[in-house]
Order: sequence, then C-alpha cells, then structure tokens
Amino acid sequence: MLRRIFDHILEGDASAATECVQQALADGTDPAVILNQAMIAAMDETGRRFEAGDLYVPEMLVAGRAMQSALGALKPFLVQADLEPLGKVVIGTVQGDLHDIGKNLVALMLQGAGFEVIDLGTDVAPARFVQAVREHEPMLVAMSALLTTTMTNMGTTVVALRAAGLRDRVRVMVGGAPMTRQYADQVGADMYEPDAASPARAARAAAKREPSV
Repeated sequence: MLRRIFDHILEGDASAATECVQQALADGTDPAVILNQAMIAAMDETGRRFEAGDLYVPEMLVAGRAMQSALGALKPFLVQADLEPLGKVVIGTVQGDLHDIGKNLVALMLQGAGFEVIDLGTDVAPARFVQAVREHEPMLVAMSALLTTTMTNMGTTVVALRAAGLRDRVRVMVGGAPMTRQYADQVGADMYEPDAASPARAARAAAKREPSV
C-alpha cells in the first residue's frame, strides 16, 4: 500500500492517493510511516526527477496537489499521534508582484517535505511578513519575485524584519526568475534557491541544524 501511495502521488492522481492513505490507515499502518516512507519519499523523488529534467513544472504541480489531498486525509491521525512538523515556513510573493505559480509550487514541495506552510499569497507587503513572523514564529521566511521591479521589496522586507527585532529569529530564503545568489547576499538573505525543487531540501537541512528547545 505504501508503494501505491508513492506511485499515485508521483503520477499526480490525487483521488487514488487519498483513497490509498485511507486504506493504509484502516489497515493500521502508522501515520508517521505513511508520511515518511510513502508521501515525503514521493515528493523527494518528484524533486529529483525535476532537477534531472525528467519532470516539468505542470507535473510537479499535480504531484504536489496529490500530496496535499492525501495529506488532508492523514493530518487528523498525525495530530492524534502528536507528530510535529519539521518546522513552520511563512511564504509569499513580495509586494507589487502577483505571480504565484513558482511560489505555489515551492509551498507544495515544502508541505510535502513535512513542513507546516503559512502561505500569505501574492503582493505581500513587508508589514504582513512581519506580522506573520510574530504570529506564527516560523523557522523560515521564503520570498518569491518574478519581476526585477519587485525583487527590491525582498530587501525592504528584510529591513522591516530587522526593524521589528525579528530578523535574528528566522532564516530568510529568496528565489524567483530574476534572482541571483549575489543579489540574495545583497538584500541580506540567508538562503538562495534557484529552482522549485531545491527549497524543500534546503529547508529540511536547515531544520536539522535547528537547536532543540
């Protein structure tokens, strides 16, 4: 059954993936085993194939949506099992920018990697990022921009986080078509990821370095 869940997510078959998760739960399979060995594994494989050029953005999106659907069936059981997410991530497209395909894909991949994702949507003002950090206390703030005219608002948001006394509490990740590692350093970001697959892997590595409380 775990293999079937893995395959259905990879194929983007949301209804079949969800049904198989429900069946696995009915059979008494540990929710953590379903999450880690089938669902997260499928999203890892999706990211690997994307980076290898074997999958494209539309295929990643449908795989992510299948994961999201299956996760909806699993979540109540994860809560009962007291299984904590790897961490919280606040994500959004910066102020002035209404593009969301890349941001949505990264959000799905992060969720598929085991993170709780707070998606602020598009055209997110620095003050909204600040408010979300105060409210949700995430380990990571992820910002996206598709336009050279809007990516300057990433730096504005970092400045706003610093002014609010929150900058040292979160890592900042940036990405988007016009972004470069040099510009990420210039705006004060901690992490720059060049595509839709790598942010989940980078966030998971960062989560493992988080000090235990």
